[in-house]
Amino acid sequence: MKRHRFDLFSFLAGGLFTALGVLYLTASLSGFSVNGRLVLPVTLIVLGAAGLAGAVAAVARRGRGPERRSPQD
Repeated sequence: MKRHRFDLFSFLAGGLFTALGVLYLTASLSGFSVNGRLVLPVTLIVLGAAGLAGAVAAVARRGRGPERRSPQD
């Protein structure tokens, strides 16, 4: 199997949706209720932060290459 780069955004989004699924599953089994008015904004904030972290990681990864010298050097 071919290796690929780690995708931070996909990892965090998958973890978030897994946590939400577990939250709703335990809520339905235990009888307590989940406030949907909080779930959607928190989900969007976490996904936005994950997207920002992924963008910053991509920029940092792009800047790690060997130093380029100008032709005059």
